[in-house]
Amino acid sequence: MADGTGPQAPYQHVAAALRDRATDGTWPPGHRLPSRTALGNEFGVGENVIRRAQELLITEGVLEGRAGSGTYVRAPQQRRPMHRTPQHSPGPAPDGFDGTWEAESTAKIPAPPAVAARLAISPGDLCVRTDYEFLSAGRQPVMLATSWEPMALTGTTVVVLPEGGPLAGRGIRERMAHIGITVDRVTEIPRPVQTDRDQAQLLGIATGALATLIERTHHDSTGRPVETADILVPADRWDLTYDIPLTPPPPGT
Repeated sequence: MADGTGPQAPYQHVAAALRDRATDGTWPPGHRLPSRTALGNEFGVGENVIRRAQELLITEGVLEGRAGSGTYVRAPQQRRPMHRTPQHSPGPAPDGFDGTWEAESTAKIPAPPAVAARLAISPGDLCVRTDYEFLSAGRQPVMLATSWEPMALTGTTVVVLPEGGPLAGRGIRERMAHIGITVDRVTEIPRPVQTDRDQAQLLGIATGALATLIERTHHDSTGRPVETADILVPADRWDLTYDIPLTPPPPGT
């Protein structure tokens, strides 16, 4: 950033001009910016300079990118709680989420070593992988998830595809109960991460933006892992809220 003692870099000059348009109402929330080519011609700079300026403003929360659509002035967003424990919502969406989701499942995917370790199976064992894109009420992506289920458990059943068959979208507990498996425990490991380019494009945020990656694993009544997932939650949109029930103390203590 400029320190006040020297000229601004070209992308900072462009960013300042675009920021002014977004904050003074020239470009209202939801306004789609002109193409990078058009902005480059206006400011007399290359498209890489426009890209850097837009990425800076996305990081600041002034703009948002929408995959396959363009760059828009970001509407003010209220942070929302995402209730993680206990989970009452049907389907893969967590409590606190009021939008919809899109999913794509692929069967017979060999388990990568890290996934295999979480599922207590051998690397290369076949799984069903389901990629989820969670959308707000305005159809904007707000979080991502990738789920893995061993085909040794579901491969010959009607619930092999989480979003297909008679129990489509009903959630891991109900689907597994249908085939005689009782899911009674879930573990989660949240970790701070920075989004990569593909993740950022899907979420409309800057590459490298802060997010929380939740490694979630469901276990059955014998302790066997039956599903594991990576849930990517942008840090600027959600407050992860853990509600942990406490057992009453024994009488007389």
